[in-house]
Formats: sequence, C-alpha cells, structure tokens
Amino acid sequence: MSSVNTYRISEDLCVEEFVLIALHSSLEDHAMVYWLNHRLKLLLRRTGEDLEIKDQGCFPVFEWKDKINDRYWTLFTNNSIGVEEPKQADLFQNELFQTVHHLVPEHKEVDYLLKIEQGDEYLEEEVIRGILSVPKIITAYTVDTERLKSKHNLIF
Repeated sequence: MSSVNTYRISEDLCVEEFVLIALHSSLEDHAMVYWLNHRLKLLLRRTGEDLEIKDQGCFPVFEWKDKINDRYWTLFTNNSIGVEEPKQADLFQNELFQTVHHLVPEHKEVDYLLKIEQGDEYLEEEVIRGILSVPKIITAYTVDTERLKSKHNLIF
C-alpha cells in the first residue's frame, strides 16, 4: 500500500510585499500616466491586456520594471463601468444599465491605485510628494495592505 502525501501551500507564502498608494483625481488614465511619468520620472506603459476579474469587469493596467532600482511599478484604475441588460422584464426592459465595479471595493472612492513592489518608507513619502504636485490630483495616501480584504485582486 502506497501512501500519498498532500502538500498545501500556505497563503502566507504567496503574499507579496508592496506599497499601495491611493489617488483621487478626475484625470483620464492616459493623462494620469503622463503626469506620473513626468513628475516621478517613471516609464509607465499600458499593458497588452487589461486586468479582467470575473464578474467585476476589466481594469486598465500600466506598468514599468525599474531595473536600476529593482522596483516594479503598476498603476490600476479602481473603477470599471460595465453595461448590462435588465435581468427581468419590466418597464425598462429595453434599456441598458451601467454598473460600476471596483478593483478594491473597500476603497470605492479611490480613482487609481499605484502599486510599488520593493518599496520602502522613504520612497513612499517622496512618491506621495511628487504625486501631490500633479495638477488635478486631489489627494494621495498610502493604503494599509495588511487590512485589505481584496488584496488578491492586486497580485497577478
């Protein structure tokens, strides 16, 4: 009789460390990328594919691998607007409805999320200062990733 070993990977082993900065702004994503690249000296570019999360929509993603400083930067939009048909026949059965989905539902008010892998606390302060110097950015602050329930949406 042979014994079969089952190994389980602990969720703690799969968790990656990163800094997450929330941005509030009315800027379109291409304008946001332009200003972040300009003010923070980044080279963010749109990825070939959007981040698609089942039943939550598609979110544009911009990324840059900073090989000199060994950092990986990713900018996500936090909101995705989808169009749905009504689920039941009623007065509005021929109308389409817009639904808004959030990449990080705990922070629905946030427009963009900037993820920095291999960041440090000195970098956070410098990045936030640079972000706040961009016109039309209302505020920016660090999100506590330890308390984030939807952290898995940001790890891919």
